[in-house]
Amino acid sequence: MNWDQIEGQWKQFTGKVQTEWGKLTDRDLDVIDGNRQQLVGRIQERYGVAKEDAERQVDRWLNRH
Repeated sequence: MNWDQIEGQWKQFTGKVQTEWGKLTDRDLDVIDGNRQQLVGRIQERYGVAKEDAERQVDRWLNRH
C-alpha cells in the first residue's frame, strides 16, 4: 500500500493509526487528515522522538498495511 491510498482512505485508517500511536488524540487525527508530514510531526511532538525516527516508524507501519 502506498501513502496516496492511506490519504484517500484516512477515516478508515484512523483506528489503526491510533492503535499504533496511542498518544495521538482524535483532534490530532483530524489535523493530520491523511497528511504524512503532519503525522510525522505529531509523532515527534507526542513521543519526543527525532524526525528521522518518526519517519521510520511511519514507514514500518505503512509496510505492514
